[in-house]
Amino acid sequence: MTNALHTSSITSLPLLARGKVRDNYAVGNDRILMVASDRLSAFDVIMGEPIPGKGELLTQMALYWFGKLAHLCPNHLTGELPESVVTSAEVQQVVGRSMLVKRLKPIPVEAVVRGYLAGSGWKEYQESQAVCGVALPPGLKNASKLPSPIYTPAAKAAVGEHDENISFERTVEMIGPVLAAQIRDVSIALYDAAAKIALAKGMIIADTKFEFGLDGQGELVLMDEVLTPDSSRYWPVEGYDEAFRQGTNPPSYDKQFVRDWLEQVRINGKPWDKTPPAPRLPQDVIERTAAKYREALERLTA
Repeated sequence: MTNALHTSSITSLPLLARGKVRDNYAVGNDRILMVASDRLSAFDVIMGEPIPGKGELLTQMALYWFGKLAHLCPNHLTGELPESVVTSAEVQQVVGRSMLVKRLKPIPVEAVVRGYLAGSGWKEYQESQAVCGVALPPGLKNASKLPSPIYTPAAKAAVGEHDENISFERTVEMIGPVLAAQIRDVSIALYDAAAKIALAKGMIIADTKFEFGLDGQGELVLMDEVLTPDSSRYWPVEGYDEAFRQGTNPPSYDKQFVRDWLEQVRINGKPWDKTPPAPRLPQDVIERTAAKYREALERLTA
């Protein structure tokens, strides 16, 4: 994990898209090579400096969860080695950080499940005692455990733009009542199962987002990344109680460390306005962020 990969350059395959983290290449008409780079985005802005090893760690964690949750929903893995579809000169960019997956029809809904009140959900609750139209009991605090997990979808945005929180009713308008309900129910089942597994390893999954697509037969398939620190808020159990009592965010295994640094950095005496270009990340921030990603995977798979 010593050589960081900010942007892949696979020339033997057509480039489909570059996301915040992943570079997707077409493999024929029915498969996609997903390469997880070491890029990091915060506040929907891609940082100029990569986090060494991040793409490999994200891929290994996603593969771990795809395996654990396969009984609840089919996933997009083909079972083939990603290295088999690139040239020998390109293998180094692919090995350990890639997935060869089925090409699906993506559903334009981020399936967000929250087991705890945090982030944008906490902000919304303070204003309306609800999150995405889901009413919650009075008296909850930042990082409160919810009575039961709630489904709070978002509409997927283009790269560089913010996903928009929407109501379940809006997803019904977008994709129909049957598919909307299926995604909601499957997402909560996936979260429940994963949260139990993580808790047994001393980790709380406060919230997460899933992405789904439809295959050629119209079957719902879990795709993209799943339950990584980039798509989920992980907290160690040992730091949770004290943070909750103090009303602060528990320490996390995700890129919150970078977000916190960006919130306090000053450019020409002013806070960063969260638009490109991003401030240059100091080496210690890069190293401590990489360590957080490593610790999350090691703890989960120990």
